[in-house]
Amino acid sequence: METGEPKPSRPESAAEALVDYAIDREDVKWLMGQLHTEAAVNRHTVEYELQILKIISVGWSIAYHLENDPAKQPLLEGFWKAVQAYAQSLSQTTELMIGQDIDYFQTLRERLDMYLAAMAASDEKNEPATVIGPAFAQTCGNADDIFTRLTGAKMFMSVVGRVKTYLDKAASL
Repeated sequence: METGEPKPSRPESAAEALVDYAIDREDVKWLMGQLHTEAAVNRHTVEYELQILKIISVGWSIAYHLENDPAKQPLLEGFWKAVQAYAQSLSQTTELMIGQDIDYFQTLRERLDMYLAAMAASDEKNEPATVIGPAFAQTCGNADDIFTRLTGAKMFMSVVGRVKTYLDKAASL
């Protein structure tokens, strides 16, 4: 997947770099271009849910990869605070455009809780992508669609890998 990755930076701007990566849409577009034409789902829903999955996967990856690192909590707080500001701005813009109050950050929280619950309920503790794919497809409206399952799993695995690479490079600065 040839898309933008978070770029290593000074530790104090790591949260900002990770938020920039989380909201970047290039890999969402790439995955949408790869989604099989026979996928039995609404493509707009998949695109919307891919962006949500990407954002929450970045946050999950920070917590996972920095599990016992003292930098974990400040980085997570900075990341989620910046995501909340982004979500608030997006919600306000959406409200102006459609005249309906949308709380995008609440949607992010609900999806994160849903994915965490799916992982907790699964026997696949060592392979979260095998849980995320089906949960993603279910959220998109067709839990049995293999193409949608794979798309969600690809997004999750890609984000987890890219965040790990970023954190490893940032730690060496």
